Amino acid sequence: MPAALIENLGRRTNNSLAVFGDFCVFCGQTFAWLARLLFRAKTWRLVLPQMFDVGVKSVPVVALTGAFIGMVMGIESYAQLKSIGQEERLGALINISVVKQIGPVLAAVMLAGRIGGALTAELGTMNVTEQLDALRVMGADPIGYLVVPRLIACILLTPILTIYSDLLGVLGGYFVSVKTLGIPAAPYWAYSDKAVNTWQILEGVWKGLFFGGAIGLISCYKGFTCGSGASGVGRACTESFVTSFLTIMCMNFFFAKMFQDLYRAIYGFQSLF
Repeated sequence: MPAALIENLGRRTNNSLAVFGDFCVFCGQTFAWLARLLFRAKTWRLVLPQMFDVGVKSVPVVALTGAFIGMVMGIESYAQLKSIGQEERLGALINISVVKQIGPVLAAVMLAGRIGGALTAELGTMNVTEQLDALRVMGADPIGYLVVPRLIACILLTPILTIYSDLLGVLGGYFVSVKTLGIPAAPYWAYSDKAVNTWQILEGVWKGLFFGGAIGLISCYKGFTCGSGASGVGRACTESFVTSFLTIMCMNFFFAKMFQDLYRAIYGFQSLF
């Protein structure tokens, strides 16, 4: 039994390393085609429809998510701050959390669920029905024709949707805190202005840039390598979302640590309160 377990573990590890290696090769090919096609007008004609799908169609989901997260944070945090007589500082807590962490992460997760699954299903269906092979026969590389436009759209639109999510989260928190809980507007915005500066806003936008790239690469790779049949496409969509979600969480941790150390090295320690 121990030998069988060790053998099974070794096999799984070997398979995981092989998949990771294939994904690295896929990323290398994608970036090589991206460098060749980025400044061609034909590429941007393919990018614009993808930008509409990634950006415009995702606005309602991102808007509702950001607004309700800001309102929920206002409701949940009010009691704790009021117990120590600091409820006027609620704006600083809500807005710094939304702008630095919650806004970028939730916008990326919503895109991973909505756009990532759609990209995987679309490319997976093309793979199953041999449309990718047909493109290769006609002399068109599927990565340059299909993956690069989708990757560009994800990279460009995720930071914009992050800003939109941040804005709705800030407004949602303001509505609950000032209009519902009765916190005075002047100190609410004064403490928010003290806590949130350009660095925090750009930190969230920078994260969105890499989150979008991760979503695009993982989704397209899962679509290109999905199994045969409808079950293979469905399994690839599930794996695409789960992998994208875990990647976003891991990247967010390392970016948070990196930006915190960099901020303290440049500006020193500054308290929110």
